[in-house]
Amino acid sequence: MEILAFEPLAIIILAVIGIFTGVIAGCFGIGGGAIVVPMMVLLGNDIKIAIGISIMQMIFSSFYGTYINYKQSYLDFKDGFYVGIGGFFGAAFSGVILDRVSSDIISAVFILFLLYNLFKLFKINAYGEEVKIHNPLKSKFFLVGCGILVGIFAISLGIGGGMILTPLLAYYLGYSSKKIIPIALFFIIFSSLSGFISLSMHGYVDYKQGFIVGIASLIGVRIGIWILNIMDAKRHKYLLVILYIVVLSVMFQEVFDNFKYLLDNS
Repeated sequence: MEILAFEPLAIIILAVIGIFTGVIAGCFGIGGGAIVVPMMVLLGNDIKIAIGISIMQMIFSSFYGTYINYKQSYLDFKDGFYVGIGGFFGAAFSGVILDRVSSDIISAVFILFLLYNLFKLFKINAYGEEVKIHNPLKSKFFLVGCGILVGIFAISLGIGGGMILTPLLAYYLGYSSKKIIPIALFFIIFSSLSGFISLSMHGYVDYKQGFIVGIASLIGVRIGIWILNIMDAKRHKYLLVILYIVVLSVMFQEVFDNFKYLLDNS
């Protein structure tokens, strides 16, 4: 934490990260870990502590974002509940996964998820697709299953899971990208709470940094939701695709740097 040795500067840096993360979370329904985790590592935190800070921040942004979406009648609680319950149970395994699985393996799995979802995102209609799962019971099981799968991997990576969840719901259940965002934020409440408990028990949370980033993210969330509501669905989809490509680029760079480091030290 050398960069953050000066306390006032530390608060400013963390607050700026929180505000920017909140804007992205509110607009795209993601937890913001793709931003917070790399920034926390850059500021001198271990990757696992960075993940803990990211998850703590998500509790603030997802609760507040969901409250705003509920007040403005944008949230479908029924679908959000099923996917949220799945996320709660899936995220409970995050601490165990961080203890037993290497960061390189988790990163590789995440990249594969992003590539698959980016492919699906290119194919979907921004205004909604034809529903591919018509049976109501199968639809509920699909939502719970998505929640479990996303919860397990997303929280272990320090992300909320919205980036993984959005294309799945759009492609298989026919939702528009803008309809999914409130559901994704609601889902993150469940997954982040469960993940926070699990990571706290394993000692991976820096509460001070997490609190500052989380409080600042509340400002950004309101801005992000406002942007979402005035933006055309097609433009929103294009920006989401760009966000995927940026995150994938960062992940590939990280994997390349790790591989180069191993070669240099072999």
